[in-house]
Amino acid sequence: MKHGKNYENAAKKIDSSKQYEVNEALGLAIETATAKFDETIEVHIRLGVDPRSADQQVRGSVVLPNGTGKSVRVLVIAKGDKAEEAKKAGADTVGAEEIVTKIMNDNWLDFDVCITSPDMMGVVGRCAKVLGPRGLMPNPKSGTVTMDIAKAIKDVKAGKVEYRVDRFGIVHSAIGKKSFGVEKLAENYETFVDAIVKAKPQAAKGQYIKSINLASTMGPGVKVLYRAK
Repeated sequence: MKHGKNYENAAKKIDSSKQYEVNEALGLAIETATAKFDETIEVHIRLGVDPRSADQQVRGSVVLPNGTGKSVRVLVIAKGDKAEEAKKAGADTVGAEEIVTKIMNDNWLDFDVCITSPDMMGVVGRCAKVLGPRGLMPNPKSGTVTMDIAKAIKDVKAGKVEYRVDRFGIVHSAIGKKSFGVEKLAENYETFVDAIVKAKPQAAKGQYIKSINLASTMGPGVKVLYRAK
């Protein structure tokens, strides 16, 4: 894959054979984020799990202490009191069957997170084929199927991120923006990595955290030295 001149120049600042301490790695990720917008800083963690095995899935959510720097659009599919609760809590869109129809017929996807109450899962399930592949399907494990709609909205708006191991055994997540600086990004990083460690499946054997890389949206990867606590 051929990269542009800016990427090549940024990559020269990083020793690809070295694992850096967290703060140094974050500093390099920030320094090599040379795009004209406030780039997102991402973490990529390779795990010692077999994603094909049902008992080795790694999935969940965590609230980052400093948020993600992204404005999150929240859709709540609910009725009655729960719909009113969602509106008061600041949901961007609230609806029921009519929203599901809009998603299915018009491929409407103007939201980043979908939250629903357990009693509405039968309705939401109708558009699972649209939401599922895009990672938008509500799930109890990620806290998006809940009776406490207000708390779920608050958490999402405050910087909750969902994670799920992909078919290559890697978990990816944004941990903030370049403008956050090293200190805030480090707090988010530690919180995210701790969540992944706590989510280790009992069936996983051997080394769990295989490698960790940090990178900005457009920048090269930086290897991070990981020490098990």
